[in-house]
Amino acid sequence: MNTFDILISEVGPRDGLQSVNATMGTADKLLWINALAAAGLREIEVGSFVPARLLPQMADVAEVVRHALTLPGITVMALAPNLRGAEAAFAAGVHKVTLPVSASAAHSLANVRKTREAMVEEVRAVVHLRDEQAPGKRVEVGLSTAFGCTLQGAVPEDEVIWLAAQCAAAGVDEVGLSDTTGMANPAQVRRLFTRLRAELGDKAGAAHMHNTRGLGLANCLAAYDVGVRTFDASMGGLGGCPYAPGASGNVVTEDLVFMFEAMGLRTGVDINRLLQARQPLADGLPGEPLYGMTPQAGLPKGWEQPPPLR
Repeated sequence: MNTFDILISEVGPRDGLQSVNATMGTADKLLWINALAAAGLREIEVGSFVPARLLPQMADVAEVVRHALTLPGITVMALAPNLRGAEAAFAAGVHKVTLPVSASAAHSLANVRKTREAMVEEVRAVVHLRDEQAPGKRVEVGLSTAFGCTLQGAVPEDEVIWLAAQCAAAGVDEVGLSDTTGMANPAQVRRLFTRLRAELGDKAGAAHMHNTRGLGLANCLAAYDVGVRTFDASMGGLGGCPYAPGASGNVVTEDLVFMFEAMGLRTGVDINRLLQARQPLADGLPGEPLYGMTPQAGLPKGWEQPPPLR
């Protein structure tokens, strides 16, 4: 059995595609997801179970899930903003449901039209549904705007940890922290993830960083330094939150994989195949800007993925 140092969770087919104006055709989505899986990505967030009138880019999510479930070795993940979405996600067969809970009170009302306290109750209801109808499936919470909010400004760290503890007590498997608006800095990331891990232990989850101000990789490395081993990223840096003004660009998967592999940390991702997987993305979204320093510069001459540090 292969063991890896880092889990890269690819969120482009959900976070990336919901943030662009164009709608990628279903056949193109499937080709892209095939390429991501062939590159060795082991967890892919393939879509979001939301009303098609709100996000037409996600109208085909059940079909995309059915296809992704045929790919071996992949954890198929989807976002659900509420109990109804989670019910549809479990019915479609996803392995993991991600629930967005806003650390910012203002963003919570803008994003899901519920208070933070009401969202904790929604989380509890989803966990109960999972236990009754989909035992063995995983439920995680991503605490969005955990490092700051464009709507209300600073988000007190004590409130972030309080909310994380409430979600963990509601029965989820993991609680991660998301820099939805790209306001985090490495010192803040170290501090908050250290507190999260002290509070939640093995329920402390992924780092979801944005590169809005150019600090995405630095913030991922800061999270790694304090024990985080799961990182969300999006191919080509696509992504952002439509309900958080100014939010842009997730950490670029290609750059994140290169950084960790160059450090001798195994991600399980073949970076050459990963770079090739940009083509079906570009074909499916013609004219959409794709970002990334590694794809632009290429791999260093003679560079090979090194063995892991031991």
